[in-house]
Amino acid sequence: MLHELFSVYLKMLVLYSPFFVLSCFISLTRGHSSKERKQLAWRVAFAVLIASVVLYLFGRAIFGVFGITPDAFRIGAGSVLFISALGMAQGKSAVQTDNVQQDVTIVPLTIPLTVGPGTIGALLVMGVGQPEWEDKLLAIVSIALASVTVGLVLYLSHRIERILGDQGLQIVSRLMGLFVCALAAQIIFSGIKGYLAL
Repeated sequence: MLHELFSVYLKMLVLYSPFFVLSCFISLTRGHSSKERKQLAWRVAFAVLIASVVLYLFGRAIFGVFGITPDAFRIGAGSVLFISALGMAQGKSAVQTDNVQQDVTIVPLTIPLTVGPGTIGALLVMGVGQPEWEDKLLAIVSIALASVTVGLVLYLSHRIERILGDQGLQIVSRLMGLFVCALAAQIIFSGIKGYLAL
């Protein structure tokens, strides 16, 4: 059980890409005080948790309404996740810092940076693939732990920025992008395998 919990936790952590989100968080909060940054970090973590749990729990209903098979959705979601991950791996900027006076908790920090289209697709597919409530509870605990980890990374943004510097953050973000690419490829291959009944 602990192995499964840790496995889903790591998968969610890769999907959330906390160091990529951290580099965006730092850009968007340049004018904020340390106290404001810390409060914002936990607000983002809470918003990520709520958004993820809702998507995970209601995935089955969404598939039922639109008549899309889980395997077809795996292929689509994996493709979107792969495209997003390529941008991360190439170090492309995901935010514009021209209007940072507005509240950035939900948009863009929660959606689309932490819970982007690929992550949304992965959560929906995961929800459909785990019909048992024991599995669902395990996944929700893993999502909660991953959300808290994202909050902790953002909470420590000032220290991490000082230790890694801009270049260090870019390197870690690109590495996270490569891991997300690999995860996206796995989702696509699982969808193809299921669709073709291999």
